[in-house]
Amino acid sequence: MLAVLDTWWGGLKGEAGATERALLLPRLYFQHFTTTSFLLERGSGEVAAFLVGFLSQTEPEAAYVHFVGVDPALHGQGVGRALYRAFFALARSHGRRYVHCITSPENTASRAFHTRLGFTASAVKPDYDGPGLDRVAFTIDLSAEPVATS
Repeated sequence: MLAVLDTWWGGLKGEAGATERALLLPRLYFQHFTTTSFLLERGSGEVAAFLVGFLSQTEPEAAYVHFVGVDPALHGQGVGRALYRAFFALARSHGRRYVHCITSPENTASRAFHTRLGFTASAVKPDYDGPGLDRVAFTIDLSAEPVATS
């Protein structure tokens, strides 16, 4: 996963952004959230897309999408939407009503994507993840979201 991050994010936020992204995907996520995360690979075994998510341990109605990546060559083909729909179905099957996620304010593509999916965005939350690490928080109410048929 880490090998594709810098390429897929096009150097967003430079060296600091690369470090930030790498720190967001420690091994423990792949060890402890395998049943609530998704990985798409090409026939060659290369990573094509992924979604790391989990069911909240403290909010019984909530699930959380921690990190998502789609190869830019696949953008606009419904891959990201399919990953989210699969996660929404999983969250619903566990009685979850809300899905939360965040992104950096600079990631305008991510902000637009989440809005198109039906998420409600917060205002920019200064220092959300630490000094200088501002975030936009998103929430979607799955009870208002139609169940995907495909």
